[in-house]
Amino acid sequence: MLRVGLIGFGFMGRMHFDNYERLMAEGQPVQLKAVCDIAIEQLKNGAANGNMATSKDVYDLSAYALYESVEDMLANEELDMIDITLPTYLHADLTCSLLAKGYHVLCEKPMARTEADARRMAEAAARSGRRLLIGQCLRFWPAYEYLKECVADKRYGETTAGYFYRGSEPPKGWFLNGELSGGCMLDMHIHDTDMINWLFGKPERVSSLGRKVLPGSGYDAVSTNYRYPDGKVINAQADWTYSGDHGFEMGFRVNFDNATVVLGPKGFRVHPADAPSFSPELSEDTGYYRQLRSFMEAVLEDKAIDACLPESTADSLAIVEAEIRSADSGGEWIELP
Repeated sequence: MLRVGLIGFGFMGRMHFDNYERLMAEGQPVQLKAVCDIAIEQLKNGAANGNMATSKDVYDLSAYALYESVEDMLANEELDMIDITLPTYLHADLTCSLLAKGYHVLCEKPMARTEADARRMAEAAARSGRRLLIGQCLRFWPAYEYLKECVADKRYGETTAGYFYRGSEPPKGWFLNGELSGGCMLDMHIHDTDMINWLFGKPERVSSLGRKVLPGSGYDAVSTNYRYPDGKVINAQADWTYSGDHGFEMGFRVNFDNATVVLGPKGFRVHPADAPSFSPELSEDTGYYRQLRSFMEAVLEDKAIDACLPESTADSLAIVEAEIRSADSGGEWIELP
């Protein structure tokens, strides 16, 4: 039985909480024992803002031990794994400390505020012998997994071009402090940068155009081109300055020699060059559920999750930092080591 402590009960903490409750209801060998947040008394009685809906606004936490201090939770609970859903700038030090204490750690994305901190986290995991998973949930999302299979097995030939995007209305709170969140490029756009890294590997160079709209938040809209040796045309865009009640959106279009694969307003579709288009049969589970279940199984079975190694997610953060340097220079091509 995997005993879990959840740190952070904002929007993403609740998203994880929903899926732990599902796993436990299914009889999976996992037990969420404690929830920790510096403002737990306020948060347990109110809603949290996010770009997707959690299962409810107000949660009944009476079955769980509640803590305002991480130290108190660790001192009073027997836990195997810690799930961190705190703001980005708090990830690195806490993750390294928990790994050193012998806990397995699932840490939300982005991995850290800087590449240097992300590398430190990966090294701490390697030293400790504990598992570290970063919540780059698209790597576990069924449509993106299918796209990965198409790229890997070349069922439709080579990739020739790709476009990835996501956007929403502006976030609130600490996200609007670019020094803490890294702005739209690190907090939102990193999903697609990470996907491009996972699908195609690290690009040779990047060129980004960014726009600063909201005071103090860093770049709020970005368009990046990624250059690869084979010449495929890859672009990703993100924007968290949508107006009104537009809501969150994400998607992609990837062209192959013999097909185009699309996730968009019409759903997930494959358009082969020589056959009618179709919608593949995919799991209805979200990436959040699948990443938690994968991590649970990896810990209990003592195996790595090759789909999302910490060294790889640190590479994604390094790419985003190169994109920011490019945007700072007006779109100059920045080479990656």
